[in-house]
Amino acid sequence: MAEGTGKAETAAPGAELAAARQRWEEQVLARVLKRFPERQPSFTTISGLPLERVYTPEHTGGLDYLGDVGFPGQYPFTRGVQPTMYRGRYWTMRQYAGYGSAEETNRRFCYLLEQGQTGLSVAFDLPTQVGYDSDHPLAEGEVGRVGVAIDSVEDMDALFAGIPLGRVSTSMTINAPTAVLLAMYQVVGEEQGVEPARLQGTVQNDILKEYVARGTYIFPPGPSLRLVTDVIEYCSRHLPDWNSISISGYHMREAGCTAVQEVAFTLADAICYVEAARERGLAVDSFAPRLSFFFNCHIDFLEEVAKFRAARRLWARIMKERFGAKDPRSLMLRFHTQTAGCSLTAQQPENNVVRVGLQALAAVLGGTQSLHTNSMDEALALPSEKAVRTALRTQQIIAYESGVASTVDPLAGSYCIESLTSRIEEEAADYIRRIDEMGGAVRAIEMGFVQKEIHEAAYRYQMEVERKERIVVGVNAFQEEEEPPAGLLEVDPVVAERQRARLERLRAHRDHDACRRALDELERAARGTANLVPPVLEAVRVRCTLGEVCDTLRRVFGEYRAPGEI
Repeated sequence: MAEGTGKAETAAPGAELAAARQRWEEQVLARVLKRFPERQPSFTTISGLPLERVYTPEHTGGLDYLGDVGFPGQYPFTRGVQPTMYRGRYWTMRQYAGYGSAEETNRRFCYLLEQGQTGLSVAFDLPTQVGYDSDHPLAEGEVGRVGVAIDSVEDMDALFAGIPLGRVSTSMTINAPTAVLLAMYQVVGEEQGVEPARLQGTVQNDILKEYVARGTYIFPPGPSLRLVTDVIEYCSRHLPDWNSISISGYHMREAGCTAVQEVAFTLADAICYVEAARERGLAVDSFAPRLSFFFNCHIDFLEEVAKFRAARRLWARIMKERFGAKDPRSLMLRFHTQTAGCSLTAQQPENNVVRVGLQALAAVLGGTQSLHTNSMDEALALPSEKAVRTALRTQQIIAYESGVASTVDPLAGSYCIESLTSRIEEEAADYIRRIDEMGGAVRAIEMGFVQKEIHEAAYRYQMEVERKERIVVGVNAFQEEEEPPAGLLEVDPVVAERQRARLERLRAHRDHDACRRALDELERAARGTANLVPPVLEAVRVRCTLGEVCDTLRRVFGEYRAPGEI
């Protein structure tokens, strides 16, 4: 009896659970382990986070439900940015597409919309991504190869022929020349009779990750950051429903970083963009609601679900505590997800359907706002029509058949998921603290810190695969003899010739004096401090080409060369 209470003395719940676990380990587990040892001494996620044999309330004992998890649609948004999530509306099914000419890509867009896709996503070819016209010598062999070639408003108009821009949201994967492509899209909208304020969509516009993981930069970091901020400022005033930036961890994950690093480096870049916009004089709540994010969804199912929840919680805290944002929309991390292209294999490509299905399910359980599912043949070529349809059907099966969209954040409360969510948040926050101490994301990139961390993580993973500590089915286990795949998509070489001929016709028939004046005005603006989107808009309106606009800016800003680049 406890003294003075008259009640039987009971152990505290934590002590009782610990005692129960100890009895289970000694009386049940030990006997099984003696007869059937586990497959390996320890288990980790694909990113190297340790995984316990079994999770219990002991692993989430420090979690404050209202402070750390909360309800969907409320701070810290761990369970999602909307109170009802997919019970109200499914995520946007947005397949990334683009190849060949604008007309060919337009046909693929129309096909995907007929198949039930609910948003468009444009893949541009490499010359477009680095601001060269299709007839530039450096564009030789690359026109229309990995995306669609867009040289002018005429191409953009053909890309969206028959597609009402006032009713479809469009994502454009474009970074260094974002202002140019966004201006072309706005002009096409105007010529369709759609006011800029009605345009809905996203430009990637995330140049910092280009310096560490993707490489399609043009200008040095300083002018690049100015252009990013110009677009954020312009959109906040003229395109209120447009996401002015999609801060992207996807490409860093494709380059080999871990889940923790993906969250940390993405949010560190986001902090840099918020600081740049505030230095421009913008109030944080005037632009932060239109910041969006883009993440990879890799193959480690549990870790990926936890990653999205951790990113959401950490961003909400950063915006509230560091930047003093008041508008709840400023605290919400809204994100697009693409399944991991780097996880697809050329061997036994049908296996990629299963990989993509698992990754898409993890993205949905993690609360994504839109999703691209990779096609089974992407390790071999651009997606064929059949493969892209199967990829879209994968999303539709998850949405309409699986039942996982019928309740919000169904894995919440899982001891494992909540524990992993906290672990990823803590480790990502520690990375951000270290980057802050270096002077911020730009300085960390200039020092090579981010690149080194990604390279080391990629090396560790590759060694695990080569030592068969990580099994990749069909690659380092369960291999078989295979016939060469048939039906792969090939881009017709004549696309480049037609694109060059179209450029020649454009230059022959446009108002040359108007183009000259527009480019001169752009150059004057670039040498000053004015926002560059309005003069870019005027230049593309009179049919200046992408290359001409970017060459004008090159004369003022110069071109960036990575250390060691020849």
